[in-house]
Amino acid sequence: MVKIFKLFLLINLFFAIISCSQPNLTYSGKIIDQKNLNNLNISNKNYLVKNFGQPSFIDPIENKYFYYSEKTKENNFFSKKKEYSYIFVFKFDQNDDVVEKKVLNLNELQKIKISKIRTTNQIIERGLIEKIFGGVGTQKVPNTN
Repeated sequence: MVKIFKLFLLINLFFAIISCSQPNLTYSGKIIDQKNLNNLNISNKNYLVKNFGQPSFIDPIENKYFYYSEKTKENNFFSKKKEYSYIFVFKFDQNDDVVEKKVLNLNELQKIKISKIRTTNQIIERGLIEKIFGGVGTQKVPNTN
């Protein structure tokens, strides 16, 4: 009887932990999405910083601003889902006018599959004597032509 009661209590505790929690939304970076970006007519750098705030990263060489935005929904300990993850890229000219706007969806980038094609390795094909004494003796000088 005691074992059945403990099992019943354990099952109820398990269901209480899993199902009785409210969703927890976590934002990282700037809270902007694709719809907000399409509705904004950003013309220059000052207007961008005024509306979006300071960028997550500044590329001084190519004169670009990067804004990172991510939203994660966690219902309970076992279910965590990334709703969106974007990087917004704004490129400027010498007059600080916006030349290019780009949106990178990081959720789609993670779905890329890695190729299984391998390159040949010359080191493995060499024999034991060549591995040991391969650098000894005369070598051909590489040609720059």
